[in-house]
Amino acid sequence: MDAPISAFPVPDLAALPEDIRERILAVQQKSGFVPNVFLALAWRPAEFRAFLAYHDALMNKREGLSAAEREMIVVAVSALNRCQYCVVAHGAILRVRARDPAISELVATNWRKARLPARGRAILDFATKVAEASHLVAEADRAALAEAGLTQDEVWDVSAIAAFFSMSNRLANAIDLTPNAEFQAIGR
Repeated sequence: MDAPISAFPVPDLAALPEDIRERILAVQQKSGFVPNVFLALAWRPAEFRAFLAYHDALMNKREGLSAAEREMIVVAVSALNRCQYCVVAHGAILRVRARDPAISELVATNWRKARLPARGRAILDFATKVAEASHLVAEADRAALAEAGLTQDEVWDVSAIAAFFSMSNRLANAIDLTPNAEFQAIGR
């Protein structure tokens, strides 16, 4: 018997609203498996839709931050928040987007010791501050990002991604969301 993927009910795929079922099947078609987060969130259809709408608005942009920079933020923030699911899942995506089979472990373990460009260091310094001590973020922090070459829109995106995934990390931890084993081999 398979171990549960969440401490909460996981709905049967066939019983889900059509739009949610189609979204999950499209992800399965593309990746070859259904990431557990989709099944866990589908228990609450309205929240599933809202969560993925904001996720997609932040993570699927073509302008500004690169796809790898976005995923690097997720991995660093998720490591800070000790979210196993997001470190594993987004670590796989980061390896693919950065075309680097080791980057996710380096960022998750201690991004400050990883060999990152100055822009990446500035992004992660700011993102982890947003995740850990957003009440201390000041103009000097935003100015450091501008000095690293980020636009105002990119600074917003760093802030929003760090904040969104801090929330996501807390939810994943609270529901005991288990990462799919399939993520381990991606991007290696």
